[in-house]
Amino acid sequence: MNAPQVSKLTQTFEAHAIDNTTFGHREHVQVAYDLLLKYDFIDAAAVYAKGIRALAENAGAPDKFNLTITYAFMSLIAERLARTPADSFDRFVSDNPDVMRKTVLDQWYSQDRLHSTMARGIFLLPSAA
Repeated sequence: MNAPQVSKLTQTFEAHAIDNTTFGHREHVQVAYDLLLKYDFIDAAAVYAKGIRALAENAGAPDKFNLTITYAFMSLIAERLARTPADSFDRFVSDNPDVMRKTVLDQWYSQDRLHSTMARGIFLLPSAA
């Protein structure tokens, strides 16, 4: 099976050559989408987390990396792709507009838990309601 073509953005991300000043939330989501099409979940999540961590370190802000946010967003995008495959990133966003909100994880996580020191270093499950 041939790997799908990924965007230039994702190629640059995988090369750890992203300009952090132009890498906003939409770009985060697009790279996650592309990586999930290219790799299985385990490999996509590892590539994504390592790339996001490198991006934070290269920006001089390693404490901004948050493993819980990274894996939770990746899991959400993977689940949505499994439920409603899209033929393009734009279609995916159109079908799943909530993933474009940075606050989408708030329905599963409290702010204290999501932004805790522990959440930065290990993946935390959502709190029980």
